[in-house]
Amino acid sequence: MGLTNNDTFKKLRVAHKFRDDDIIKIFELVDFKVTKSELNAIFRKEDHPKYVECGDQFLRNFLNGLIIHLRGPMPPKQDKTSKDKNSPNK
Repeated sequence: MGLTNNDTFKKLRVAHKFRDDDIIKIFELVDFKVTKSELNAIFRKEDHPKYVECGDQFLRNFLNGLIIHLRGPMPPKQDKTSKDKNSPNK
């Protein structure tokens, strides 16, 4: 059996030494609201009664927020028409 989303999320948390507050701030970068109790449920062992599976959307939003956290926000795209007007070939 491969890694679950929970396993992947846990490994990222440990690798980057994130605390709950850090993870919540990363989710805020992509406007995704998460509480500490939701995080605790995801980081529990599978046999715990309050364990919750980490869904694809949850992990995807964390990864998108992590990209912004590590690289910064994506620069705005230039309009194709404004590029053509400023090109030296014309």
